[in-house]
Amino acid sequence: MSLQEMASWLLDEGRSMVAFTGAGMSTESGLPDFRSSSGLWRGRDPMKVASIWALRSDPGDFYDFYRTRLDSLRKAMPNRGHHALARMEEIGVLRCVITQNVDGLHQAAGSRRVVELHGNLRHARCVSCGQRYPIEAVSEASSIPRCDRCHDLVKPGVVLFGESLPSRALEEAFQEAKGCGLLMVIGSSLEVSPANMLPGTAKASGARLAVANRTPTPADGMADYVYRDEAGEVLSRLLGFLEG
Repeated sequence: MSLQEMASWLLDEGRSMVAFTGAGMSTESGLPDFRSSSGLWRGRDPMKVASIWALRSDPGDFYDFYRTRLDSLRKAMPNRGHHALARMEEIGVLRCVITQNVDGLHQAAGSRRVVELHGNLRHARCVSCGQRYPIEAVSEASSIPRCDRCHDLVKPGVVLFGESLPSRALEEAFQEAKGCGLLMVIGSSLEVSPANMLPGTAKASGARLAVANRTPTPADGMADYVYRDEAGEVLSRLLGFLEG
């Protein structure tokens, strides 16, 4: 089914849409994805640079990796896909964005309801007492950053490998998937659990499912719509039909 037909269905039936975005959403902003041939994990073992064990066992490499990520993020701006989703929320078609991304670009584009499954890189926190800090506590520290309160390590406010997803965000994401008319997966390979269960949850609750990703995903077989194009292109065209 075409994007024009999807837009007509959303408008004619008065159905609400929920967007579920992954790393492919932000590649047009110059940020790498994770698992492609040029992704963030190319030549790296994520367990050695982005896990709770890496933080404890080799904090030097851990912070070097995240300072590089933070430096790239400072230069990134929301792309046309982010702006399209913000506009869809503004006109009342999009209920919320559920995202695996930690870059904050949805909010920078103007999206108000964003469920962050993996935390974000806008702040840092102590691994023991939870004290929050500006992200500069990590990005600009001249040595290993430690908490003023308990002296344990301060880490970026993201979910590391070996940590659980925030329960409140996860619960909200599944409630949104159950209550929407259309769940649109954008730029996610759907390889990370339990977030990759959202498409099945939406379908089981009677929603339609769209997948916009450059490569095949495990959810393609159950999807009502599959688009093999850049996230920004698909979302810009969809917005054009919605506003047309």
